[in-house]
Amino acid sequence: MPLPPRSRTPEDTIGGRDLTAWHTRFGRWLVAAFVALARAARPVAGRVAAWSAANLAFVVFAVIALVLIALLVEGIEQVYENVTDRDGLAGFDQPVLDWMVVRRTPGLDSAVTAFTDLGGAIGMPIIAGVAVIAIALWRRSWTPVVIAVIAAAGSVAMTVVGKDMIDRARPPADLAVPPLEVSPSFPSGHTLNATVLITVVVYLVLIETTATWQRVLAVTVGTAFVVLMGLSRVYLGHHWLTDVVAGWLIGLAWAVAVITAHRLWLTLRERGEPGEPDAATAAPGPTGITP
Repeated sequence: MPLPPRSRTPEDTIGGRDLTAWHTRFGRWLVAAFVALARAARPVAGRVAAWSAANLAFVVFAVIALVLIALLVEGIEQVYENVTDRDGLAGFDQPVLDWMVVRRTPGLDSAVTAFTDLGGAIGMPIIAGVAVIAIALWRRSWTPVVIAVIAAAGSVAMTVVGKDMIDRARPPADLAVPPLEVSPSFPSGHTLNATVLITVVVYLVLIETTATWQRVLAVTVGTAFVVLMGLSRVYLGHHWLTDVVAGWLIGLAWAVAVITAHRLWLTLRERGEPGEPDAATAAPGPTGITP
C-alpha cells in the first residue's frame, strides 16, 4: 500500500533528487518492511512503538550495523587469502611500493607526511567534526552529528577488528618514511576512516547546497582527498596497495550503509504510516531527534 505523503523539509533532497523516493524494488521493500515492523511492535510496546517507524529504524539499524561489520570482516579474511597467495591484486603490492620509493624527494616526503597526518587519529576527527558541527548549527539540528557518530563508530570498529583479525605485517621499515607505525597493516585505517567520514560529510554538504557547482566542487574535493589519502599511505611505505584498496572498498560500503539508513529515516519520518503521530507533535526518538 502506498505510504501517505507528508510535509517536505529541506533535508529531503539533493538538487532535484528526492531522498525519500525509492526507485528500486529493494528500496520499496525496505521502507515497507520497517513500516510493518512498527505496526507489529505497536501492540506490544504500547507508547514506545509510537516513536514512529523512523525512530524504530534507528534502533534496528544499530543491530544490523553489527551484523554488517561481521560480514565485512569475513570479507577481509577472503581478501587476505588472496594477499597471502601473492596473486591477483596482491601481485602489485611490491612493484607499486618500489615505484613510489624511487620517486621520493625530501620535500615531497615532508608534504605527503603533513597531508597523511590529516587522516590520522587527531586530524580526521577534527576535520570531520568541524564540518559536521558547522552543518548542524546551520541546520539547527542534531541529525548531522548523529549520522557522523554512527559512521565514525562503525569505521573505527571495522578498522580495529580487521587489523587484529588479519594481523598483516607492514612494508619493510627500510622502505618506509619515518615516523614508522607498528600496528597491523591490513586494512589501512587512515584510508578507511577518511573514506567513511569524508563521504558522509560530502553527503551532508550536498543536502545543504543548492547550486550545481557547489555540489560538483564538494564531490570533487572529497573524492580527491580520499584517493590521495590512500595513495599517501603507499608512498610513505606505511601500507601495501591492497591495504589501501581494502580501506576504500570497506569504507565506501559502510558509508553507503549509513547514508541508506538516513534516507530510510527521512522516508519513514516524512511519510509515516496510517495512524502515526504527526511529525510536528511526535516524541523525540532514541537519537534525541524529534522526527
